[in-house]
Amino acid sequence: MHTYPDLQLFINGQWRDSAKTLPVVNPATEAELGQLPCASRADLEDALRAAEVGVEVWRKTPPRARADLILRAAAIMRDRQEEIARSITAEHGKPLAQARLEVIRGAEFFEWDAGEAMRTYGRVIPSAAGGKISVHHSPIGVVAAFSPWNFPMSQPARKIAGALASGCSVILKAAEETPAGAIHIVRAFEEAGLPPGVLNLVFGVPSEISEFLIPQPSVRLVALTGSTQVGRHLTGLAAQSDTRVLMELGGHAPVIVCEDTDVEQAAISGAVRKMRNAGQVCTSPTRFFIHESIFDRFVDTFVARAAATVVGNGITDGVEMGPTANERRIPVLSALAEDAVAQGAELRTGGGRHGDTGYFFQPTVLTNVPCSARIMQEEPFGPIAVLNPVGNLDEAIAQANAVPYGLAGYAFTNRADYIDRLIDEIEVGNFSINTLEASLPETPFGGVKSSGYGREGGTEGLESYLTVKNVWHSAGIA
Repeated sequence: MHTYPDLQLFINGQWRDSAKTLPVVNPATEAELGQLPCASRADLEDALRAAEVGVEVWRKTPPRARADLILRAAAIMRDRQEEIARSITAEHGKPLAQARLEVIRGAEFFEWDAGEAMRTYGRVIPSAAGGKISVHHSPIGVVAAFSPWNFPMSQPARKIAGALASGCSVILKAAEETPAGAIHIVRAFEEAGLPPGVLNLVFGVPSEISEFLIPQPSVRLVALTGSTQVGRHLTGLAAQSDTRVLMELGGHAPVIVCEDTDVEQAAISGAVRKMRNAGQVCTSPTRFFIHESIFDRFVDTFVARAAATVVGNGITDGVEMGPTANERRIPVLSALAEDAVAQGAELRTGGGRHGDTGYFFQPTVLTNVPCSARIMQEEPFGPIAVLNPVGNLDEAIAQANAVPYGLAGYAFTNRADYIDRLIDEIEVGNFSINTLEASLPETPFGGVKSSGYGREGGTEGLESYLTVKNVWHSAGIA
């Protein structure tokens, strides 16, 4: 029988409790899973001191040794895939099959960045005789990282992997709703032999933790995956102490469906991916702009597949969509759907709460939604799709770009001229054609406009965690 992990803080290589706690609830059953300790001011001070010492040890550890340790931890995570996945399903609600894949994706982030740890190359710049100019990369220092609740394993993994591969120490503030993924990661690194203080894990009141950590002189990078509103707030705090930020913020992904595509397949793919993780994905395909000549066919297929989504407790075989993260999401999603309908949109399926127990929301599809509706500008972060007709590619691109966000975008087409235009003109950091996959460990991931700054993953993934030093060495006194 699966046992949910003990909920504790991890500071300076030791697990600890706290007097103040918060309940962690299974969103499918509303049963309490455990009491999560909240870090006190003393806990945060201890974590900071530990990270300050830990970074001096870790930055001097050779890249090969860092990589080997990270790979050992990743192997432990792979070995415990089932245990970790069941913890994720219990606290988040996502189907167990999706939780298993998330564990593997988290391990892949560590494996990729372990390889990158050995490739933080500098360079030698040609110079005049008697001198040498070189560029050196060094760990930036202590990282304050903040991860969200929607991917309990893979989102903390992104932050920890980049920091540790670069030689930095980390204080991770993981999500209070879904703490188990981060706890399992820390356990793996503890068993792999990570020195004390290099990785610290805290939970608690987000504002109290951020307002303490970010102004500290030794904190040199703030790394967040979260909403645009929270990102702006933390960026403002960081600016007061000239601290670098890495921000992966909100999205509102467009999907352009051109007239030359396989209509039914694109519709089925779109409906399945929209409901993945109950739509609680920053890259979730939400605003579909479909050529008017294929609109009715696309809508009929999409609505039928969305309505057929199997909703339930993620631990049950065959379930495709679990609950939303918490009860607060239900009225927010209902209000967005109601507002759209009040302004003339058509509700084709769903629109409200699903069932009486758990925080489930029905797979929802709206069509012919006017631009004035809130959902055309506000990311729903839930299982709601908007399907609107467009007359041509110009209109589709204009609509796709008509939001302040630019994290991910998608298109279905086989026309080379359309593809060239879409690549050049869609304002996003991640653009996919004929697939709704947005990122892999080996690809850079991040947004433009109000969707953030910096990149995670790919060869660019360690840049935020490193400083650049130019060295000019003259053989004689010039």
